[in-house]
Amino acid sequence: MGGVRKAGVIGWPVGHSLSPAMMTAWLNDAGIEGEYSPVAAAPEDFADTIHRLREAGYAGVNVTLPHKEAALALADTASDAARAAGAANVLVFEKARIHADNTDITGIRATLDEGGWQAETGPAVLIGAGGAARAALYVLKAAGVPARIVNRSPDRAAELARSMGCAAEIHGLDAAPRALEGARLVINATSLGMKGQPALALPLDILPADALVFDMVYVPLETGLLKQARSRALRTVGGLSMLIGQARPAFEAFFGKPVPARTPVRAMLEAALEGRP
Repeated sequence: MGGVRKAGVIGWPVGHSLSPAMMTAWLNDAGIEGEYSPVAAAPEDFADTIHRLREAGYAGVNVTLPHKEAALALADTASDAARAAGAANVLVFEKARIHADNTDITGIRATLDEGGWQAETGPAVLIGAGGAARAALYVLKAAGVPARIVNRSPDRAAELARSMGCAAEIHGLDAAPRALEGARLVINATSLGMKGQPALALPLDILPADALVFDMVYVPLETGLLKQARSRALRTVGGLSMLIGQARPAFEAFFGKPVPARTPVRAMLEAALEGRP
């Protein structure tokens, strides 16, 4: 495909996304003539917007909240990871079809490795039951880790576990203390704690001293949950690691080349976040 290759990130809202800055830095360093833009689309406009982007010559899009499950449903074909997770965060526009993938799984695995997590250490608590939680539950199930899902709606959490064939414990938010007892990993896969959203308050003092706390939120860079975990000397990893990890395979799918290793993308994104009001 000649000329400028175009891709983007679609969400509602999408203005907070760091993907355009990250992808543009990689494009520049790779010497690729390409464009990567944010695309705002309300849920009821998602399908029409995807078809409009295809017609405009886009190579594909990253998909963020709240469209990940709708993205999989819209696709003609899907990777095994996307099917198993029941959600897609990448849509690649091929000649006559849309292909769905879930690179959130790649990003989650890389982030947990960064945090030094070992699956055999004990159970994991997953907060949330949306598309990102599906990817996290896929990783936990594949690693054979006992999962405890905490969600505002226990019924939705139970449906998530059932749809993925996972025998997880289900808890409402009011029962979070019970879920946290003895857990070696806590994953926040909700928007709670994001700038402009309510805080996620958890009694982290219940956790063992060797537990790892992973917050997928990256705006702000240090969420209240991560700050609380660090004050208790727990290990932590943040959403920026997942963002970078999931973006690498998406970049290659859209633009046909691997991410340039020399790009100091983490430092650039941290500076951008610290500069936000």
